Amino acid sequence: MLIVGFDLDMTLVDSRPGIRASMTALARESGVPIDVDVVLGRLGPKLEWELAQWFPADRVEAMATRFREHYWDDCVAGTTLLPGARAAVDAVRAHGGQVVIITGKSAPLALRCLAAVGIEAYAVVGHVFGDEKRDALREHGVGIYVGDTVTDVQAAIGASALAVAVTTGPDDARTLVAAEADLVLDSLVDFPAWLATIS
Repeated sequence: MLIVGFDLDMTLVDSRPGIRASMTALARESGVPIDVDVVLGRLGPKLEWELAQWFPADRVEAMATRFREHYWDDCVAGTTLLPGARAAVDAVRAHGGQVVIITGKSAPLALRCLAAVGIEAYAVVGHVFGDEKRDALREHGVGIYVGDTVTDVQAAIGASALAVAVTTGPDDARTLVAAEADLVLDSLVDFPAWLATIS
């Protein structure tokens, strides 16, 4: 069976407005100045990694919990589909395939963001990054993984899946090509046509 994995943030959805609102609220509450533009420029790793750049280690867990409380509400209005995302998901199903979401975002929040934009998946694996993504791809038998970062490309390669990269995230086409992505797209708009050539 065709099983296609998708990263979430900046691959299927633009989650930056919701993350900006929640990070801004967290900075205000904690009194810690967080450069939200810097945060938004490096989406991909787990939340705890990002918060460790701004808070001492003994505060990270509590701050992650508080961020997620804010984001539970902020992700609803602060998440939009990226160009071609719905058509990409529909294309997988049109070819008899399954869609699996594999993301650094926690699974409950990933499901909530997906619900907000009306996307359903066969499975959602959350709070994974790097080799954890690779292992999740293997576990779910993913043959194609679509992401927006070098780390996503590396996870796909490590899982012997085709690595499809989009330049809607922090890494540009040259960087993604250098990481040995099998295909680099400007957006998901061209994904259905490409999928038709290999299905």
